[in-house]
Amino acid sequence: MNTRMASLLTKRPLIAPSMLKCDFANLRAEIERLEQAAAPLLHWDVMDGHFVPNLSYGPPVLERLRDCTELPFDAHLMISDPAKYLKDYVNAGCDAITIHIEAVPEPGELLESIRAAGCSPGLSLNPHTPFEAIEAYLPACDLVLVMSVQPGFGGQKFMGDVLGKVSRIKELMREDQLLSIDGGIGLGTIGQSAQAGADTFVCGSSIFDQTDYSEAIGSLLAEIRGVSC
Repeated sequence: MNTRMASLLTKRPLIAPSMLKCDFANLRAEIERLEQAAAPLLHWDVMDGHFVPNLSYGPPVLERLRDCTELPFDAHLMISDPAKYLKDYVNAGCDAITIHIEAVPEPGELLESIRAAGCSPGLSLNPHTPFEAIEAYLPACDLVLVMSVQPGFGGQKFMGDVLGKVSRIKELMREDQLLSIDGGIGLGTIGQSAQAGADTFVCGSSIFDQTDYSEAIGSLLAEIRGVSC
């Protein structure tokens, strides 16, 4: 596992701010606020307008921001051809690179390439993709990301049907792997996601729509601890 990502294993549960929802006009300031709020990592949703019907940011933005913080960068590549751009995201300083099973139905070789490049390989699946699609590749992953909304836009409603899939994945994962959930994660959904087995929670609106990021992250963590007692 990438060194920065490995440092997160003892800090679980993890709140991963989804940078898609931050103020793009003040990215450096947003990162500083998240550092002050003790965010453990930053989640970057990369969209190509093809795999998902939206565009976001790419390697040049991440490369410039890499010098602004020591926080791990988790790049979630919602793009049609992640192999083509792998080196760009490696060179930009990403610590984890997550690809979609829907974009790469046989991802074994690409997951190995991500690890060989010094990054933690991750695999994501959409809400309607069955667990069996990724089962054979779980041992090759440092991170598994379950989408609880259709990827492409922030602010969507949480799809609770995916929690059964989270539980099945958790049963097969090692202690040194992260199980992340992304989409509609807030105070009303993070507790049940934790109960299902997730330990990493990608949060957008539930952080960035709040005035105090520290209070927002603290409240989310308190909700997780409340259901695990």
